[in-house]
Amino acid sequence: MPATVEVATKVTPELVDAFGRLIPQLSSSNPPPPEAELAELVASAATTVFLARAEDGTVAGTLTLCTFRIPTGIRAWIEDVVVDDAARGQGIGKMLTQAAVDEARRRGARTVDLTSRPSREAANRLYRSLGFEPRNTNVYRLELER
Repeated sequence: MPATVEVATKVTPELVDAFGRLIPQLSSSNPPPPEAELAELVASAATTVFLARAEDGTVAGTLTLCTFRIPTGIRAWIEDVVVDDAARGQGIGKMLTQAAVDEARRRGARTVDLTSRPSREAANRLYRSLGFEPRNTNVYRLELER
């Protein structure tokens, strides 16, 4: 059976372990979320956590879709897409992204945004192949004290 995509509906030790394994492959500056933060993420109406399961049933990738209403409509953002190094090149990123786009559409979003570092060449090729286009905008960030 090929990889499948599902929505996380509860936090289990498997989910905590999966994020513990996957997030370091995405970011060296942010630690994996602890169980309580994962529970908040999974329970939130503003976020949908997608899981990709490999043929052997292990979680091989994750993606978080954020949807929220603003005065000009419903917005959707794809965040923290990560596919396990061992599972890359098998279409898992495409499956996760398509599931998120479908959910955003179902929720009434007219567009879906995401960001990707230029160094993530395969990810950028994937997003372009799915119809995402670079926007002519500046992205700003203000670092807040923790």
